[in-house]
Amino acid sequence: MLDMPRPRPPYLLREVNRHGTTVWYVRRGDGPRIRIKGEYGTEEFNAAYRAAVDGVTAPAPTKAAPDSIEWLIKQYQSTTAWGDLSDATRRQRENIFENVVKESGDKPFKGVTRASMVKSRDKRAATPAQARNFLDAMRGLFRWAKDASLVPIDPTEGIRNPKRPKGPGFPAWSEEDVARYEARWPIGTRQRVWLDVLLYTGLRRGDAVLVGKQHIRGEEIVIRTEKSQGEIEVTIPILPVLRTTIKAGPTGDLALITGERGEPLTKESFGNYFREACRAAGVSKSAHGVRKIGATRAAENGATVAELEALFGWRGGGMASLYTREADRRRLSRGAVSKLGKNPS
Repeated sequence: MLDMPRPRPPYLLREVNRHGTTVWYVRRGDGPRIRIKGEYGTEEFNAAYRAAVDGVTAPAPTKAAPDSIEWLIKQYQSTTAWGDLSDATRRQRENIFENVVKESGDKPFKGVTRASMVKSRDKRAATPAQARNFLDAMRGLFRWAKDASLVPIDPTEGIRNPKRPKGPGFPAWSEEDVARYEARWPIGTRQRVWLDVLLYTGLRRGDAVLVGKQHIRGEEIVIRTEKSQGEIEVTIPILPVLRTTIKAGPTGDLALITGERGEPLTKESFGNYFREACRAAGVSKSAHGVRKIGATRAAENGATVAELEALFGWRGGGMASLYTREADRRRLSRGAVSKLGKNPS
């Protein structure tokens, strides 16, 4: 059985009827109650819950042949190996597996070879990120299958991920971007709460949507990060500017970042809403870039590698060093420019 996330996911309610039976259902605001069938925590239950939240019909159970790729995927999705993945990773891999099942779900999983995995990777070569995500999903599947003695070898073993394209990644916000956004969305709007929670905590989008009053301890926010699967706990002092924004709201109890009706948001839906708010403010960037300007500000104000790692939940020194090196380079450049006009004595 898979454990559902704790605290309980948004909109999921529980009651015990007069027969002593536990009943689960989803209800968004004043909308209809949607009964969730299946045993709590199972993949069937999780799929029905997600379908209800998204307003779509839950997928019907399939009777896959016991030697098929579809069957293997279904078995994998009922294991602790699958349950230990973060919510975001499971959602991503569910989409990947859905396409795999459409293309070749009825084929025998023991017929999957290293050559066929390489071919599938190369088919996605035009989008390296998609190819990497596909390989990561299949690695998880076949590593588990090998450990469970369902296959003699892991056909993904030794296959390299495509190289990541060189580049700066998501563009960082500039101070001008922040000013334009703040002018369009003043304190007292939920859109301002969105920006300030991102900007003054340094949290990733997936963590920012989870932060609620339950994470506020005195003058600090304490939360375990999603990307580390709860292994890393970050403690973030609440700056006065953020305290002012939170007090003005609007916010919810379980989530500071909320939608139009005060409901918590998934990181995907928040990303879409935030992008719309940015466009309305004349900012052609996204939530990813807010984290970058936060790290840049901290580094330029003298934050060390250790301090950046503690705040942003990084490990290994590599990411934090990027920001401190850039900040040091700018400081040195400003100090050196005044020497350009001096003649040696």
